[in-house]
Amino acid sequence: MIAHIEDIMKNSLICLQNMLKDREQLQRVDKVAELMSKAFQEGNKILVCGNGGSCTDAMHFAEELTGRFRQERPALPAIALADASHITCVGNDYGFENIFARGVEAYGRKGDCLLVISTSGNSTNIIKAVLAARTRNMHTIALTGKAGGRLRELSEYLLIVPGDTTDRIQEMHGLILHILIELIERRLFPQNYQSENG
Repeated sequence: MIAHIEDIMKNSLICLQNMLKDREQLQRVDKVAELMSKAFQEGNKILVCGNGGSCTDAMHFAEELTGRFRQERPALPAIALADASHITCVGNDYGFENIFARGVEAYGRKGDCLLVISTSGNSTNIIKAVLAARTRNMHTIALTGKAGGRLRELSEYLLIVPGDTTDRIQEMHGLILHILIELIERRLFPQNYQSENG
């Protein structure tokens, strides 16, 4: 079993190394962080959603912004569309495919950002959320894997993890989300990181 553990870790490392080699992708991550920072500066917010493990990633991303990441700073407005009562209500009344779109309709405004997380890029409820955001002139960012799925064509900004299995993709999603949060903090609260820079 030790050999199997080593293989899993090696596969994860390969995925990370492939991400490191893709300069264009790294530039997109930085561009998304810049976009989100500007949204906060202009009084807008971030909505984020995903299914299953991606839902927990969405909640984690939002709470790191409304709560605390590395440094003390003001709370930043981020909402994970993950409330169980909303999901079961909308799922029961309008169908599971509309759970996130209804959340976007309720909370989304022009200038806000919608971050969707989907390892395949093909989840119907995620696609409908993006379409709802587009009708509200929101910025749409997709964090996905494999080939990007339908989100490749629908999203304003696309971040694709170079992986083929859900577990490896989700591991890299967690890393990218933490990077985005840190880059946002560095842009909005540079004084908190001055000690790191000498």
